[in-house]
Amino acid sequence: MKKKLDVVKTLLDALPYIKKFHNEKIVIKYGGSAQTSEDLKSKFAQDIVLLHTVGMKPIIVHGGGKSITNMLSDLGVDTKFVDGQRVTTKEVMRIAEMVLSGEINKEIVSLLNAHGTKAIGISGKDANFLEATPKDFENFGYTGVIQHVNPDIVNNIIDDDFVPVVAPIASGVKTGHPGYNINADLAASKIAIALEARKVLFLTDTTGVLDKDMKLINTLDIGQTEALKADGTINGGMVPKVDACIEALRGGVKKAHIIDGRVEHSILLEILTSSGVGTCIQL
Repeated sequence: MKKKLDVVKTLLDALPYIKKFHNEKIVIKYGGSAQTSEDLKSKFAQDIVLLHTVGMKPIIVHGGGKSITNMLSDLGVDTKFVDGQRVTTKEVMRIAEMVLSGEINKEIVSLLNAHGTKAIGISGKDANFLEATPKDFENFGYTGVIQHVNPDIVNNIIDDDFVPVVAPIASGVKTGHPGYNINADLAASKIAIALEARKVLFLTDTTGVLDKDMKLINTLDIGQTEALKADGTINGGMVPKVDACIEALRGGVKKAHIIDGRVEHSILLEILTSSGVGTCIQL
């Protein structure tokens, strides 16, 4: 009986958050170990199905850098990075689009469908959902910066009660180029703003933002986050993630979360409990 009562208590604890976020859009950037471990993939799908079932509107934006690097290696295509960002040559762009829009996007869609929710995969090229220009064509090639998001296609998918799964490949319609490879964190931020999402979550391979003693910081505001960047506490790969959070917040998103995708059901723990499992950044 105690086990059954514990289940009921857990549901009741989650109820205020289910009511609070009912009918709200939540953008989730899916990457890291959560995207490569078979067990974590299954747990991720269960989380999305639950959120969707209780009336929230999850939108998945996925990365796939490791898979792109592996495919390039298998095909013998050279790849290089500048300041941690991939240089996207024409050949790399072809393979990146194949991996992101084809292999990874459709795998996530199939996973969600298999766990009981209806999902549709698109790339930013579809209906010119994401429009981009080159970051710096001379140095980065077809690595792009999003200039505009056309939310209609994703809003239509949501209105038809499907979960959108977005590959971060953008249209180059205004530049005449076939498309651009987009950083998935920055794509999630831009999409969250355009869709007027309530929250944006970034799944990472760290526990969240850490202080100088390597302890998790549960909550931050923009000013505190900027100060931690300035003094070097936030550095390396965490910088683009907090920058994406700040951009989303300044664009109207209520809260941005950096959470550990290696923790089972981290999405539910962050959204449906008071303590959460990562770092929440807010205005």
